[in-house]
Amino acid sequence: MDHLILLFLLLFAVAFADKESQKSQQNLSSNNSSHKRLKRDWIWNQMHIKEEIDTPLPHHVGKITSSVRNNNAKYIIEGEYANTIFKVEETSGDVYAFERLDREKKAEYELTALIIDRRNNQSLEPPSKFIIKVYDINDNVPVFVQKVFNGSVPEMSPVGTSVTKVTAVDADDPTVSGHATVTYQVIKGDEYFTIDDSG
Repeated sequence: MDHLILLFLLLFAVAFADKESQKSQQNLSSNNSSHKRLKRDWIWNQMHIKEEIDTPLPHHVGKITSSVRNNNAKYIIEGEYANTIFKVEETSGDVYAFERLDREKKAEYELTALIIDRRNNQSLEPPSKFIIKVYDINDNVPVFVQKVFNGSVPEMSPVGTSVTKVTAVDADDPTVSGHATVTYQVIKGDEYFTIDDSG
């Protein structure tokens, strides 16, 4: 009887070990198949360029990069002002601006990146949109919203009586500290009148 129990335990241990071996082979094969599927992806940071750069053209904007590994890969850009203002170096993915940009005319540009096989023009990865932002420099002076502001004040009014309100605007980016801040000053008649920062 002891021999039968021992034989049964031995057969059970062999069967259990075989089942574990099959499980580990399945896991290994599923891991191998997941390693064979290469995840491809576009890789880039936010693209930006300062407006009105006065160094020689072209100006480097950024770099589009794909994780695709292919010796025949070629980068292309499409969209507004692609291959006119903006061009891409087809092997490196470096993007350049061939004009000086003015943020007050256009603050950002939307483009599409493609990577293709130069032998057959087939896409190696789905296209991806990206935006080039133009950073502001403080290059605009404030201008009054009208040529003449009329004001009046009754005679003998107490000091501090409001006479009129003037308004000037600055086209620079108001989100950049100090770029669109307007202050006022009376340069003639300042012995009688003062003006505060609200106009």
